[in-house]
Order: sequence, then structure tokens, then C-alpha cells
Amino acid sequence: MQMQMWKASIQVFLASNRTRKSSRCCLVGLKELYFSPFTQRATYSCTRTLFCPRDIVSKSDERFTASKHKKTYVFKQNKSATTRDDNTNSTKTQKRKVSSELQKLRFDDFSKSETGRILRHIQKESEPKEDKQLEIVFGVAPCLLALTQSRRMPKRLFVKNSEGPQRDVILRVCQEAVKQGVQIQRVSKQTLDKMCGGKVHQGLCLQASPLGFITEERPIRSHEGKNHMALWLVLDGVQDPMNLGAILRSAYFLGVDRIASSIHNSCPLTPTVSKASAGVMEVMEVFGYSNLKDMIKVKAEEGWQVVGTVGLEECSPESTVMPCSDFRMSRPTLLLMGGEGDGLSPELRQMCDVLLTVPPRRNLHPGVESLNVSVATGILLHSLLSTRTGS
Repeated sequence: MQMQMWKASIQVFLASNRTRKSSRCCLVGLKELYFSPFTQRATYSCTRTLFCPRDIVSKSDERFTASKHKKTYVFKQNKSATTRDDNTNSTKTQKRKVSSELQKLRFDDFSKSETGRILRHIQKESEPKEDKQLEIVFGVAPCLLALTQSRRMPKRLFVKNSEGPQRDVILRVCQEAVKQGVQIQRVSKQTLDKMCGGKVHQGLCLQASPLGFITEERPIRSHEGKNHMALWLVLDGVQDPMNLGAILRSAYFLGVDRIASSIHNSCPLTPTVSKASAGVMEVMEVFGYSNLKDMIKVKAEEGWQVVGTVGLEECSPESTVMPCSDFRMSRPTLLLMGGEGDGLSPELRQMCDVLLTVPPRRNLHPGVESLNVSVATGILLHSLLSTRTGS
């Protein structure tokens, strides 16, 4: 059966190859193939080579070659295809290197001397070292203000490794870091996410010393003298860092003279608070008191007016509550704000000269009778400061 098949193959091949040289090569190839001691795979390989010469076989095809020492066949890939793949891989690697070089900050916005200084401070991407005595400030405004206000001890600035040119605000923070002698290190976005716990970092993280409450009493500044009608904001039990940050931002913007907070049952000054305050926490001092009652008592004896706040649901016929729009600030005032859950504590409420509330402008659905504490604080501060005598 095999002999008949090969005879038919010879006739077909000779019909397509009329030259004497091609016929002789064909007969020799068939003779070697027929008496080959190898397996059926070898028979197929030789037949394929015979009827499909190498010059017309695709270069990416794979061939089987007999080993000289063993009667087995070793699978080999086409060298040209391998070379092409290697060249492709090397080209990709080279592109990545170039891309990494282009990921540096856009220094053409600075002078040559500033560019040189920044280049000396930038380090290659590596895993940042954790320091438990330091904390991670994140976000453009907190990082920039932490560097410019010098209330923290900055150690290292981490910048997202970006392929395109950096934004102007990022460059400004880097320039300030160079002025302060702070090292700059490029890291991946995943590293920044891990450093700040997945919060919005805007491509910047600053490793610096923590910032806490001011616990020692300081003398009143010149603009807070006897003739100045000061307003202090006193926070009792505000525990949400986002609310605390928003309160700091509104208080600074509207012109509050001092912010005081209870230490034990309130949110500490964390990087999250700094981010929520848009960096105001880095600028404005927050005084912490272990006993707010004692501080309020001292200020009341000095002639300060103590103003408390309650929600609409806390108003009762027995209590005297005034809409904030009807109140006129005529002397130095303490504005007391309670926390998210229980509001102002009963012992502090008893010390108040007057209680204020923000009245609604519509009939409210049950369950939504109150405002967020940060929103209510902003409304009350604006109402008091806009009616302050001499303002």
C-alpha cells in the first residue's frame, strides 16, 4: 500500500518538475525517505519538504529536525522568527526606558539653577520607608501649605510617576520642597494610594511630622485686644474628620479669631482633616482643651457672651431659642457647636447666655429636620460676623 502511494507521488512530482536536475533530486529524496529508519513523523516531514520546498514555506513555520545521537526529533523554532521577536522585545524595553526618562518633571518652567537643584533632589522610583513617628500628608493644598507654613518638619515629598508633563501646581510644590531642602521621590500611583489609604492624593504625598492641638495658653494677639470684638468657635464632640475639616475651612474664610476644641471626645488633627479643610489646618491653629467648661467659665467672667446652638428638633416651649438672623453680636463672643450625634452637651448648654438655631424655609419631612454640623456652623458664623457691631 505504501509502495503504491509513493509511486503515485513520484509521478505527480515528476510531472511538475520537467528538468533533469529536479528529477534526480526528487528520486534521491524519495529513496532516502523510503529507507529512513525514523517514525511516521519523519515520513511526513520529508514529504512536506519535498512537495513544499523551503523557499516557498512560510518563515514563521516550525520544523522537526532529527537528532544525530538519538532516534528522536527535537522541536526547533524558526531562527528568523525568534530573532524578530527578540528585536521586538528589545525595542519595547528601549521604549519603556525612554518613557521612564520622559516621566521626569517638566523643568523648563524653571531657571537653569533651579532645574539643577530639583534634579539633584529627585530620586528614582523605590519603595518608601515607613516611619511611625511621621505621618503622610496628601493633596496639593495640604502639601504646599505644610511646606510653606513651617509648622511641620517635612522629610520627603512623593510625586506620582507620570508619563506626561506635570501640572503647574505639582511643579510649584516641588519647587517649594527644593527650597526647604526636602528630598523628592517618584513613586507609582499604587504606592501613593497605599500611603494615604486610598484617599484622593492628587499625585502628591508628603512625609512629615504630625500636627496636633495647641494645648498651652498663648497671649491674645494685637488684633484680638480689648477693642476688638472677637469671635471664638468652640467645638464640642465633632468626631467626623470631614466635618472638622469643612468647619476649619469655613471658620478661616469667614474670619473667626480662634478655634477651640475638646481633646478627649473630638476628632484629632489628622491628614484627612487637613485635606478636607483644603490645607487650612496647616495655616490656622486649633487649640485643644481637656476641659471646655473651665475655659468657658473663665471667658464668661471676663465679660464674653456665651452663645449655644441647637437644632430645630431640640427646641421646646420651655427653652428660649432665637433664630440666628435675629441675633446681634455686641461684645466678644464664644459660639458653641455640638457634635454630629448628641449635639451640645447639657452641661455646656446650661452655661449659655442665649441659644441660636437655623430656621428652615419650608415644611420639613420627618427624619430630615437638621443640617450637617459643618453646614450649620458656616451659616451661623456668617450670620454672627455679618451683624457684628463695627464690622
